[in-house]
Amino acid sequence: MTPIQCKMARTATGLSVRKLGEITGLAFTTINRYENTGKATVTTVEIIRKALEAAGAEFIPENGGGVGVRLKK
Repeated sequence: MTPIQCKMARTATGLSVRKLGEITGLAFTTINRYENTGKATVTTVEIIRKALEAAGAEFIPENGGGVGVRLKK
């Protein structure tokens, strides 16, 4: 998951940075820093990704058209 995918998924699922922080147990500043700079540990990114997937986001890998996010049906 790239930082922009994180922001896109969070927006699509209606989660604020603070709410995602509550769900994951991470500081909202950690999530904000990742979205803005791409700096986070692999473990932190996995925690965020799993929470966003549980909220209904599906991550689309690079396939020639760029990375993306969509909501699960």
